[in-house]
Amino acid sequence: MVSSQVKKGNAKLTLSINEKILGIYKKHCDKNGMTISKQVEIYMKEQLKK
Repeated sequence: MVSSQVKKGNAKLTLSINEKILGIYKKHCDKNGMTISKQVEIYMKEQLKK
């Protein structure tokens, strides 16, 4: 059984992203063993450091 629950301490976020860019980025993440969610989180942290 697959659970759709969010890990404790995490929140869900809905984004609108160009389908073509999202598809390309998803393939990039899959190829490199990354998740889009983690990449967005890393990006946000980097922006907050500025």
